[in-house]
Amino acid sequence: MALTEEIQKRRTFAIISHPDAGKTTLTEKFLLFAGAIQSAGAVKSNKIKKTTVSDFMEIERQRGISVASAVMSFEYNNLKINLLDTPGHKDFAEDTYRTLTAVDSVILVVDGVKGVEEQTEKLMNVCRMRSTPVIVFINKLDREGGYPVDLLDELEKKLDISVCPLSWPISRGSDFKGVYSLHRKKLMLFQPNKADEDAGIEIPSLSDPLLDTYVGGHNAAKLREDAQLIEGVYGSFNKEEYLEGIQAPVFFGSALNNFGVRELLDTFTEIAPPPKARQADTREVQPQEEKFSGFVFKIHANLDLRHRDRIAFFRVCSGMFERNKFYKHVRLDTDLRFNNPASFMGQKKEVIDEAFPGDVIGLYDRGNFKIGDTLTEGEKMNYQGIPSFSPEVFRELINTSSKAKQLEKGISQLTDEGVAQLFLMDQGRRKIVGTVGLLQFDVILYRLANEYGADCRFEQLNIHKACWVTSKDPKKLEEFCRDMADRIANDKNGNPVFFSESEWMLNYHIKKYDSIDFHFTSEFKK
Repeated sequence: MALTEEIQKRRTFAIISHPDAGKTTLTEKFLLFAGAIQSAGAVKSNKIKKTTVSDFMEIERQRGISVASAVMSFEYNNLKINLLDTPGHKDFAEDTYRTLTAVDSVILVVDGVKGVEEQTEKLMNVCRMRSTPVIVFINKLDREGGYPVDLLDELEKKLDISVCPLSWPISRGSDFKGVYSLHRKKLMLFQPNKADEDAGIEIPSLSDPLLDTYVGGHNAAKLREDAQLIEGVYGSFNKEEYLEGIQAPVFFGSALNNFGVRELLDTFTEIAPPPKARQADTREVQPQEEKFSGFVFKIHANLDLRHRDRIAFFRVCSGMFERNKFYKHVRLDTDLRFNNPASFMGQKKEVIDEAFPGDVIGLYDRGNFKIGDTLTEGEKMNYQGIPSFSPEVFRELINTSSKAKQLEKGISQLTDEGVAQLFLMDQGRRKIVGTVGLLQFDVILYRLANEYGADCRFEQLNIHKACWVTSKDPKKLEEFCRDMADRIANDKNGNPVFFSESEWMLNYHIKKYDSIDFHFTSEFKK
């Protein structure tokens, strides 16, 4: 099959949400519809299996949270769909942020009872940075929650995006009757715990008395009133605005009860974009180019403790990847080939011979990769848009054994994987570790001790925020770093970073040093 045809067959997306909004349940129902799994609970049990590969993951399992992005590929409606299920817990948000760099669109799950939550807002900020197309699924309509119109207003206000309902609920909670597809002109009646969804009842006009027959006169009148309001306030669906990340279509349902899921999946396959062009540091790369290229967005170490293996999760961006062919590792300026590249089909990992733009594959890594690394067929370029975000918790790493070299190697490799960020002070003598959550420090301590034989501890620091600093005037930047010497560190790439002990002090310095630019992600131009 021609490269262009392979590209058009692929849809690569992530499901994101605040914890407990129903993301993993929705993922499971997608896989059930596609035939990738055969029974409910398979996704959840698969994740539990992953969390027991080593003792430190026991912490995460006990807390009942997903901790790593899972890649699942399946076929549906004659398309190959690459689904990246992401952690919802804020302590593992950095993994989700990086995963969003590897997808072409997103489905955002919102709890219909709790509405838009903090983590949802942060994830949407990342989507807006890249103008990623977003579809919203408002879940748990079978529970007593907010009014649909209020939820839409909250979505627009908190997520700063225009919304357009493509389905609409008929009542909610214990009186929930179902949804009417404004997009397909069909009525879907709610039946709790039904294994599959009906194709729906075609009702091309809401004025049709058939509607009253199925949902009752009161509910039919309310639906007609709501539909008129929706059309007047939100207008009609504009696919171009969706693809540009301006408008988000909205669906309602109950993932647990398998309701509204097929309508969501069918519409996703209809409107979601195929693999898109990607920006490199030298040019924009089109997926249909003959020359292969792609980038690493995640590294997972010790999936198999017997072999101490590391898997680099790799997004193919252009051309065709071939097994056992040599490719240029741009950062190392060397050629590598891969004997056992893997794809992830549901729960199974299997060796592949080829992959195309949009595909996410696993490359066995012997320590050659860092997050953001690019592979090409010889061209010297690096893909952009894989930033590190300013951590929220900071600790100083203190060596408590004689194994300084092992500690140095361990913390360097772990931060290469994106477990945390490393900042160096006093010419590298002091190591400051920054994470987005406290749980990561327990993970790091365990792994340093058990994988590298390096015992250490963390000391708490009074740091509120870390900002990368730049200036158009090199002398001004040098002067600032000299004045703030006790608050300046370097990241692993040698970029200066400013530590502020409070929000007030940060704002004070931003105003005082107006020639200095303060950045909250590492994605900036020097």
